[in-house]
Amino acid sequence: IKFDGNKTAASFTGATRPIYDLTWRYTLTGHLLWGGGTAWSRIMFPAFNEYIRSRRPIAVVATHITAANVAVGARVITGIDYPVICVPTDYEVEGWWPHKDTDLFCVANEFMAETLRPRKVLETKIRITGIPIRAGFDTDYDREEELAKFNLPTDKTVVLVMAGASLPQPYVRFRAEMDRTLPFLRSFEDMHFVFLPGKDKEYAARLKTLFDAMKLENVTVLDYVNDMAALMHGCDLAILKSGGLTVTECLCAHLPMILLGKSYGQEKANTTMLTGMGASMHVTTARELIVTLRHLHDHPESLKALLINGEVLRRPHAAEDIAIATMELVGKPQKRKRAFCRFYWGGKPAHIR
Repeated sequence: IKFDGNKTAASFTGATRPIYDLTWRYTLTGHLLWGGGTAWSRIMFPAFNEYIRSRRPIAVVATHITAANVAVGARVITGIDYPVICVPTDYEVEGWWPHKDTDLFCVANEFMAETLRPRKVLETKIRITGIPIRAGFDTDYDREEELAKFNLPTDKTVVLVMAGASLPQPYVRFRAEMDRTLPFLRSFEDMHFVFLPGKDKEYAARLKTLFDAMKLENVTVLDYVNDMAALMHGCDLAILKSGGLTVTECLCAHLPMILLGKSYGQEKANTTMLTGMGASMHVTTARELIVTLRHLHDHPESLKALLINGEVLRRPHAAEDIAIATMELVGKPQKRKRAFCRFYWGGKPAHIR
């Protein structure tokens, strides 16, 4: 099955967003739980089963529920034994992970571990590692040197507007709200705004044309950036949507955040976690964003509070820790039950969603 990434993302940004939110937050997150099994593996993923037969992996690390369930199914179908390590890359554990058939859950924090315990995941199968990101975000950078590389001012509060990635569709609503703020950016004299359109060249060109027409001097549009860690370390604030990996990169780069837009599903969980910990600010509209920027413009010391609160979630070596935890399981035989599908009854949920 070939998926169109943009069309699939429209399910999370279009009219079906509330349905997706209900599905993510309430399906199999109470007492009734999903345990694992082969389910649709024989019908939907025969190529992956053959790949497992040919490669014979010593372990499978899955950062998505589909991958985790397919790995569990292939283990049953092929008879090749290997540990399956599940690594949710958001700040809550969705209900469709194969709880009973997972050898180890590597989660971001104690909140997520507390979600797994009533689901009868053994304590020995829970490891608090943080969310894995690319290397380099814990490196010490010289702010002025990094800003100079990107031709950015060093005497202003540099605000990174993360408005794009490989696909444009997830950023449609984010960009719409940012567009409403553009006429007000010139009023923030002590701030310089850096727009990142990702790989969307059409959007980048539109921004550059618009900023030239508006004669905005405190904005810069950068083409695709390879060294995001260096750029993040040079900036003082980020405006972004609450994707799990991106907010984790900001935490590890000591970059304060404003999360922009209504969030659904896993992004809603991320927003709730970060704002609840005082590690980020959250606004849903352009008007709110302007008011928040005005506060930070006039009181830049507020940014330090966000950094201090974010320290509890900051784990820049998560990827290495997960790799070490994975290798500890390699070669240890396990007693496993074969099942097409496995539901079970858990305890009272730790967190009501």
